[in-house]
Amino acid sequence: MTPTELAALGFSLPPTQADLPYSDGDKMESERHKLQMELLIDGLRPWLDQREDGYVGGDMFVYYSLAQVKNQDFKGPDVFVALNVPKGERKSWVCWEEAKTPDLIIELLSNSTATKDKQEKKLIYQNQMHVPEYFWYDPFQVDDWAGFRLIGGTYQAIAREDDRLTSEVLGLGLLRWQGTFKSVETTWLRWAYPDGSLLLTAEEQAQQQAAQEQQQTERERQRADQAQQRADQERQRAEQERQRADRAENQVQQIARNLRQTGLPISQIAQITGLAIAEIETLEP
Repeated sequence: MTPTELAALGFSLPPTQADLPYSDGDKMESERHKLQMELLIDGLRPWLDQREDGYVGGDMFVYYSLAQVKNQDFKGPDVFVALNVPKGERKSWVCWEEAKTPDLIIELLSNSTATKDKQEKKLIYQNQMHVPEYFWYDPFQVDDWAGFRLIGGTYQAIAREDDRLTSEVLGLGLLRWQGTFKSVETTWLRWAYPDGSLLLTAEEQAQQQAAQEQQQTERERQRADQAQQRADQERQRAEQERQRADRAENQVQQIARNLRQTGLPISQIAQITGLAIAEIETLEP
């Protein structure tokens, strides 16, 4: 039966994302918080594009209970990832509509949210949403970052390996990276493959591709320049050989002229110089 038919029979259905508020007007704490969220989300999208399923979102409501809807007491996580779900746009994440909670959540700490993120939200993710993995990071206090994995219903701290926190759910790592993103240079939290190489955003991939194409163009230009230089050198060598041959020929001809002045027979001069008799006859003594 359709929702309309069920409603006509007096059945009350849970609201969907189309029915629920998807914004409370709050903004991120700072530009760096906003950029950090963007970097984590945009860095994962090309990786998700290689899968047939999956969703990454952030700074949007995640509805996990009808009581939460009634009380409007919980704003969504900064970054969350869900695998094995259809791709597509969402206004908000409604767990009963998606038939699952997120697989991984990341909160970006600030002075005003750190206590809540580390205590209240952590307990909600652990006890009510049962999110398999939870991470936090402070963009301004970069040593304040941690990860937790749900084991036996309780979050257990994830040990750092090679200064990385590993997500078993995604098979990826989270590491701190010193660099520039959107003109801001600082230490960013980034996704990494198991070998430590970074997951690049689509923009970074385009920049990398453009740089590689520019390098390829430069290499081809250099090869063309080198080929031109070799051709020029070959022409110079040929010209030098021609000039040497001309000089040698002129020297032989001069010898033949000198010999003719002595009265030596032309036949003997031809034997001495190697010139043809006809050529010697044209030389003025």
